[in-house]
Amino acid sequence: MLITPLYAAIFAIVLFVLSVRTLRLRRRFKVAIGPGEQPELQRAMRVHANFCEYVPITILLIFFLETLAPVGWWIHSLCAALLLGRALHAWGVSQVNENLVFRVAGMATTFTVMLSAAFGILAMYALG
Repeated sequence: MLITPLYAAIFAIVLFVLSVRTLRLRRRFKVAIGPGEQPELQRAMRVHANFCEYVPITILLIFFLETLAPVGWWIHSLCAALLLGRALHAWGVSQVNENLVFRVAGMATTFTVMLSAAFGILAMYALG
């Protein structure tokens, strides 16, 4: 059984939670479009948007890698690291008084996973 769809489902639930969080803040602050003058809403929007910017391509790359090299521990490691990276990033950016350590660690982890999957795919093609 493939591993990546399991994590894709988990990421879909996380996306739903981030969406609901943003919607609740919009309702609380009565802001229909954009962040208004609300730093908390602006940060929630960026967490949500950043998730949407990086998770789809990265989970797709991991899926492609899994179809080319079905090494379970490797796929689990990449997916778990992506989940950790997104959690660190979300925590860091969500704080109005932000500690950049979480944001930077989250993005570094996300980039590492994305590039590992991409280079893994290229390696599979190079090896034939």
